[in-house]
Amino acid sequence: MRDTPWLDDSAGRVIRPYTASGGRTRPAVVLDLLSRVTATGARPGAPLGAEHALALRLCEGVAAVTVAEVAGQLRLPAVVVKVLLSDLVEQGAVVVRAPRFLRGEDLAADDASLLRAVLDGLRRVL
Repeated sequence: MRDTPWLDDSAGRVIRPYTASGGRTRPAVVLDLLSRVTATGARPGAPLGAEHALALRLCEGVAAVTVAEVAGQLRLPAVVVKVLLSDLVEQGAVVVRAPRFLRGEDLAADDASLLRAVLDGLRRVL
């Protein structure tokens, strides 16, 4: 069973991960691993690669997904996924919200919500 077009059941990944980003390692848009990505519903104006389409599909139909979750689902290095998502932002297909890091007494509440989100993500995968 294939998870992506570039995976083979017995051989694993059949292309180098950086091929998906055209060899680029610097996204045009600053993204954090905890940045939340949401599909806008707009289709990209330019044709994009298969990995772009898979990343976009992961962002559709959910309130938001983190960059780290997309990287985990695509089984690609985070820097490659940041480039892919940056391309989608430039095409207007997704929007990105920076993570909120709270200070002081609100930190405990934010930690609990982050842990719940991680647990929910692990339950979906397992």
